[in-house]
Amino acid sequence: MQINPETFMNLAVEQAKKALEFGEVPIGAVVVSTAGEIMGVGHNLTETTCDPSAHAEVVALRQACVEVGRPRLDGCILFTTLEPCAMCADLIAKTRIQIVYLGALDPKGGALMQGPKLYEQPTCFHKPTVNTDYLKAECGQMISDFFKKKRENKKSSP
Repeated sequence: MQINPETFMNLAVEQAKKALEFGEVPIGAVVVSTAGEIMGVGHNLTETTCDPSAHAEVVALRQACVEVGRPRLDGCILFTTLEPCAMCADLIAKTRIQIVYLGALDPKGGALMQGPKLYEQPTCFHKPTVNTDYLKAECGQMISDFFKKKRENKKSSP
């Protein structure tokens, strides 16, 4: 089956919008099998759950692992609206995700294309294929708008 990246990236964007409803940083993720079946979805829940590991990718990967009944997701594809941090990038490698599609790059916290470039390190045992710039403008704008509003609210509060 041919996977249409834009279709699943749009689902990740929908998840990011759900994060906004919770007052969370708008990041969404979707895990898909090579057959195109949605295995897991997630959005940031760190503030809601008081869990610093409840990033969108972690939530989606945990759900997918439960769905398949094992800790590895061989052959699965991850769509995420923002370049994963080091924690998420390592989890992606540990779950054996085959392909990662990214929306916006994260120059401050990203670990795939920015910063430590985890998958380029010789100690990284599994290196998924990474595709960038899927709905980049929309994904990046959501993040920018969120933090701009947060800064404005901080300035206006006493």
